[in-house]
Amino acid sequence: MFDRDDVGGGDRDTEGRGASRRVALDALEAGVDAAHPRSVIAADVTVDDETLQVADQAVDLSGYDELLVFGGGNAAGRVAAALYDRLGDRIDGGVVVTDDPAPAGPVEMVEGTHPLPSESNVTGTRRLLDRARECDADTLALVAVSGGGSALLTAPSGDIGLEALTDLTDSLLRSGAPIEAINTVRRAVSDVKGGGLAGALAPATAIGLVFSDVTSDDPAVVASGPLSPNPTTAADALDVLGDYDIDAPGAVVEHLESTSAATAGSEADHDASAACDDVSVHILADGFTALAAAAAACDDAGYEPLILSRSVRGEAREAAKTHVALAEEAQITGNPIEPPAVILSGGETTVTVRGDGTGGPNQEFAVSAALDLPDGVVLGAIDTDGIDGATDAAGALVTAATVASSEDAREATAALADNDVYPYLDERDALLVSGVTGTNVNDLRVLVVTE
Repeated sequence: MFDRDDVGGGDRDTEGRGASRRVALDALEAGVDAAHPRSVIAADVTVDDETLQVADQAVDLSGYDELLVFGGGNAAGRVAAALYDRLGDRIDGGVVVTDDPAPAGPVEMVEGTHPLPSESNVTGTRRLLDRARECDADTLALVAVSGGGSALLTAPSGDIGLEALTDLTDSLLRSGAPIEAINTVRRAVSDVKGGGLAGALAPATAIGLVFSDVTSDDPAVVASGPLSPNPTTAADALDVLGDYDIDAPGAVVEHLESTSAATAGSEADHDASAACDDVSVHILADGFTALAAAAAACDDAGYEPLILSRSVRGEAREAAKTHVALAEEAQITGNPIEPPAVILSGGETTVTVRGDGTGGPNQEFAVSAALDLPDGVVLGAIDTDGIDGATDAAGALVTAATVASSEDAREATAALADNDVYPYLDERDALLVSGVTGTNVNDLRVLVVTE
């Protein structure tokens, strides 16, 4: 996955450090592979004669006239491809919007963009909704929902145009707001999110196959909940804009204000629609899927693994300091784990963008950590979709040698201040570049700690 000859983390000197780098990279790759649709679908979706088994749900295929596959998100294309490998010509069609298309027989693949929406996202989503509305009670719809779906499934409400929606998305992502708050706004300005797709599919039988990239595993938050009732209101969305000082386009504000006024005093936005009630949703993979596989890889290499948390969040550069402190404590006192060991964590850290540079949460996490990393520790931090921020890097791998001098420290601090850590890491061969991985179960971090 990663070109190991090009990854040094600023330090290629000793055999011991090289071994630690190999353990870190092996763990990261094992985590991504375990959460890949080819692995997950093989384990959780089976067909025996006319019985389709999805996790713990059995479906009699003979009761339906057509089987369609829909979806949106980073992993949706690979899910559709894995389903086609399983079901073959039982699949009659469908539409998937993804940034990583894959052959899936009769399923139409629309290549969109992420993390910012584009015209292809809009046209693809409209085609998906149109095809969904053609379904009837004799249709079985398998719906792949994954991280990245909030951008890729794009159907702006009312008079909101693509430019306004793109500006809004960019402002939300730069605000430092948690994903739950960001998706509160996204649901309020979309015809597909917040149960919109479930409504279009009714009265078909719909089964959601979810690859979760949120710490709560709440289907209403993953991809902004196309199969789940909207738990928040337009008024809540306006509160998010105010709380995080987001200067939203006029068309967005007008839509939210008019919707809020129209629903004032009612619970309409909170009511679960009958369409959503009839959808069965299965979380097939999440952050712990990747963490468990990464931990197993470390154990196989002779390093004691410790999964710190699958839910780390907050500012990336601050969360990094806590991880460094744990590595230091392990080296000094053997707590919370005695080296040689690996400390692992998942979740989704954020960046409040105040500068004008290039980078992403995992890259900022790595640079902030590298400023204080002790000798004998290797840190790898990636976004499992292969896209950290809006860059071509999944994240970074660093050691104490990544910030080897006082001049390096000044440059690293300046890069963090300007949110411009990508060039700093690139100059030190510390970036991890995988390309789009075909999955998305949030961030994955490994700290290899030696004595």
